[in-house]
Amino acid sequence: MALTLASAARLLSEHGLLREIIQGDAWTLDAQTINGFDKPFSSITYDTRQVVSGTLLCCKGRFKAEYLDGIDDRGLAAYVAESDFSAATKVPGLIVNDARKAMSLLSEAFYGYPQDQLKVVGITGTKGKTTTAYLTQAMLNGCSGGKCALFSSVDNCLDGHTYVESDLTTPESMDAFRMMREAADNGMEYLVMEVSSQAYKVDRVFGLTFDVAAFLNISPDHISPIEHPTFEDYFHCKRQIVKNCRSLVLGTACAHADLIRQDAAIADIPVTTFALGEASAADVTAWPESADHSRFAIAVEGEQIGSLSLQLDGDFNYANAAAAIAIAHAVGFDFHETAAKEALRNMEPVRIAGRMEHFHDTKSNTIAIVDYAHNYASVTALLDYVDQRYGKDDPEVTLVTGSAGNKAYDRRSEIVKAAQNRVNHLILTFEDTDDEPVEHVCQDMLDSVTNPDLDARIILDRTKAVESTVAIDRKNPSRLHIILIIGKGNERWFKDHGKHVPFEGDDHIVARLFGISAK
Repeated sequence: MALTLASAARLLSEHGLLREIIQGDAWTLDAQTINGFDKPFSSITYDTRQVVSGTLLCCKGRFKAEYLDGIDDRGLAAYVAESDFSAATKVPGLIVNDARKAMSLLSEAFYGYPQDQLKVVGITGTKGKTTTAYLTQAMLNGCSGGKCALFSSVDNCLDGHTYVESDLTTPESMDAFRMMREAADNGMEYLVMEVSSQAYKVDRVFGLTFDVAAFLNISPDHISPIEHPTFEDYFHCKRQIVKNCRSLVLGTACAHADLIRQDAAIADIPVTTFALGEASAADVTAWPESADHSRFAIAVEGEQIGSLSLQLDGDFNYANAAAAIAIAHAVGFDFHETAAKEALRNMEPVRIAGRMEHFHDTKSNTIAIVDYAHNYASVTALLDYVDQRYGKDDPEVTLVTGSAGNKAYDRRSEIVKAAQNRVNHLILTFEDTDDEPVEHVCQDMLDSVTNPDLDARIILDRTKAVESTVAIDRKNPSRLHIILIIGKGNERWFKDHGKHVPFEGDDHIVARLFGISAK
């Protein structure tokens, strides 16, 4: 059913969001007293630049009346806002208590509730969301004949095979429902999406119920004045996914798992568990079959169904694969059947640019690993992998890292804490920032170093930081060198003072230095 002023007002009233409708001097709760109350809106947007004839405009965030200058001449039909803008426009305004919640409800209605045509999977956790999302999409594509869409922090895929770079971990609600509509129209039957803590903090998924939600893990992150004031707030936001799903997948090793189980019990949500370890009592388990942990056996409900050898190294990625299998199991695929077992193979070739990418130098005994690790938990997992895979060779390890400016202040000391007793060299360098000087971020990190034996330095130019490390390692080709370059993955830009500044990319820098063709 098309969205009109009357149906929009009714929907907002049903959810306790509508305060009144204002047009000029007229204030009312009865939309039918307004001319054109039953005319369908032609489009919906939160960007005034996209307003055309018949548009419903959602005024979210720090919206200013001056943004509406000349907008009546472009055919604006109505607006939704927390403030009265009748002095700036002649069209009716739906005045609401919460513009973001209203935008989500109106968007899903405008696009015809596309989530009802999809099995929607939401994945949250401090680490592993992106990898698990890609592995889950591969698994569901294998089970459904390529009919799974994806929203991730790296790419969005609306047809099961075409990937386009994304802007946010979880899209704005209006963009999400628009893309869901496109995915459904493309014949997709499943959607896998990452769900960040901010998605619940700022209502990007308000009104959306996930058919399956996965809660991978939790550890302190994203704590700052512009994100979450405390770990409790961060965790509380993530926990909202539990009461907004129909089935939950939970990692048994997740901190505070008992509290998450209590959330599920109160909401009467069934729980499927996953874990690493053959002796685990989880519903889905994975354990190493080879001494170098390059192949893992998989069991579902105690029955071994096959084994995996992923392109993505590290035990933590096999935990992510176990989560993906548990999600497919919770969605309804029977792993006692041949088709579902064969779908395991779809996960093996998955590569994610900037995640655990390995490069071998042609001129020295050096291995560089480019990864998106950016907090205590992910840096610890990465160093555990290095110890497990290369520890017997006594490598010299260099960590090249920075940390985001203006936010997630806890990451700075936590990255240092995770690394300072496990690496030989720590190079602190440029990372994304808004207006906080990168020098300040790096100095904060340097001041957190307590190991007097650690070679810790600041090289602000990220390219030079990598180049100098490679040059030094090449002077001693007899020893194995491991260079870990983390935080940016394959991103081709820096965020600096609100703008995206072009950047070669960590992976391209290493490929160029090592004489390898860039991917």
